[in-house]
Amino acid sequence: MARKIDRRDVLKGAGTAGVVGLAGCITQNESGGGNGGGGGGGGDGGDDEETEAEGETTEAPDDSESMRTVMHSVLMPLTGDLASLGGPIRDGGTLPVKQLRAAGDMPVEFDQTVEDTQTDPQAGIQAANGLANAGYPTVCGPASSGVNLQVTREVFIPNGMIGCSPSSTSPNVTTLDDDDLIFRTAPSDALQGQVMAQVANEELDNSSASILYVNNDYGQALADSFSQSFADNYSGSVQESVAFEQEQSSYTSPLSTAMNDSPDMLVVIGYPASGIQIFRDFYANYDNETEVLVTDGLVDPTLPDEVGNDMANVYATTPQATGPGQDEFASLYEDEYDRAPGVFNAHAYDASAVCLLANVKAGENDGDVIKEEMRAVANPNDGMEVTPGNLAEGLRAVANGDDVYYQGASSSVDFDENGDMTAVTYAFLQYNTDVEGNVETISTIDFEA
Repeated sequence: MARKIDRRDVLKGAGTAGVVGLAGCITQNESGGGNGGGGGGGGDGGDDEETEAEGETTEAPDDSESMRTVMHSVLMPLTGDLASLGGPIRDGGTLPVKQLRAAGDMPVEFDQTVEDTQTDPQAGIQAANGLANAGYPTVCGPASSGVNLQVTREVFIPNGMIGCSPSSTSPNVTTLDDDDLIFRTAPSDALQGQVMAQVANEELDNSSASILYVNNDYGQALADSFSQSFADNYSGSVQESVAFEQEQSSYTSPLSTAMNDSPDMLVVIGYPASGIQIFRDFYANYDNETEVLVTDGLVDPTLPDEVGNDMANVYATTPQATGPGQDEFASLYEDEYDRAPGVFNAHAYDASAVCLLANVKAGENDGDVIKEEMRAVANPNDGMEVTPGNLAEGLRAVANGDDVYYQGASSSVDFDENGDMTAVTYAFLQYNTDVEGNVETISTIDFEA
């Protein structure tokens, strides 16, 4: 494991809203789909003003009838516990098609739709079945592991659909019997648990901890990974490990259990909507001297205002976007949405970009055919290097039969045999209301599988 320190502020806001151009005959549904919603990002993430109306069709050039339509979908939590993060992640996932349409002169047309999981497995399954019935072969999403695993088992695998999640981090995704249909641009929590343990011991100098985790696959797997690594690698003691249910009116009882033996540190694994009440209850009963370590699901710049506390005692680990195309992506995202990208936004862009390139290379909207091309367009080869900055050129090259390999915004996007990333970077963050965006990066940690 290599380690490097890179101190800088994150989540700055800049840029101006871009104007999206259209090429070819485009039918889309990017307003949240049949399940409704337009998730937040603290008021920034759910803005669909730049998106064409649901079901709108634009007139095609005279020769467009001979063009093949590339079908792609985005399945994100636009409502529910993860709504504040799901909207901006959705925006990252839809950006490649917006960018390709704006470039004009494309060799294919694009049919892109967005659906809402509502941060709920059953709603996610219903939305995914709608995508399957409509013939969408690839999906950027779902976001949370608790939804992703059930949607994958119930819909994607039986229907031969490609699922490429930008933020589902459960180790259980790696071991799915998925017929090579399931990929992800986010790293496994088996790695993040090790990063958290390292941060808890080496950065925060703590030898004991209690864990408060959301009661689903994401929370359980990450709690287990941290506990094992903290004990085995740093001789740390986990005093209590307490599960909680999402979006409850009070978390005083589970907090009391977790804090009973006065641990050096509290680890909280969950999502923003629940996190608001958790931290309100925490600060009502405990002081700011106890260090709290949260994971990617609770990295939300709106939390301090919602909680009513500067949360300066709260630290976080999260996958960091450090791919070769990160600067290009950040510029594109800011120009389009008039805000800087946040957590997992780059991972969503990469998931959609690879799905689009693989679809064009496959030549048909069939997940069982497209899956054979996912590594062919992403992993290193002798072909043309494609980044967010030249995605349109890369897609044209693929359509002409040329080899390409995608170098992403979140990472190099090199898939292993399980559809996981081979190398990732994590950020160690701290809430800091004195910096723009309320979150500051303290250091970065590199991992290679």
